[in-house]
Amino acid sequence: MINKLLEKISGKWIFLILITICYLVLAILNFDMVKIVVIQLFDLIYKILPIFILVFVLMFLSNLFLDAKKIIKYTGESAGFKGWFIAIFTGVLSAGPIYMWYPLLSDLKDKGMKDAFITTFLYNRAVKIPLLPMMIYYFGVAFTVVLSVYMILFSIINGLIVHKILNLKKL
Repeated sequence: MINKLLEKISGKWIFLILITICYLVLAILNFDMVKIVVIQLFDLIYKILPIFILVFVLMFLSNLFLDAKKIIKYTGESAGFKGWFIAIFTGVLSAGPIYMWYPLLSDLKDKGMKDAFITTFLYNRAVKIPLLPMMIYYFGVAFTVVLSVYMILFSIINGLIVHKILNLKKL
């Protein structure tokens, strides 16, 4: 009977059940430690919830307004300069933890977004507009401009390299 029940439950749920049991045992042995962990968990959820909501709103809007044809047109295999510009611009403007962007990027990839543009987007997250004044203060204008331009140029190069490597694997 237990074997049949375990076969019906997916691995995700088994993992969740095991972790819950571990925390219950730990709570019996050391309640203060579990209390600290739970407080930190809710603190983390509180911090990432706005970004999480933003990403899901963006995913909703992209599903509502962007169909696969539009995505392929601007960020697909035949996309040119516009695709690179979109990847660079949105990468620089993106905010929040990077892992919060993975679901949206995965959704866009499923709709036809080129791997090179995903790579370029992720690479350009390192160029942060709000931090540029501080960088100018510490390192000067010339250094900041040269570094930012290099980061953008190398994001394109890395995008092309990743695209070539992934296309070799498809062959």
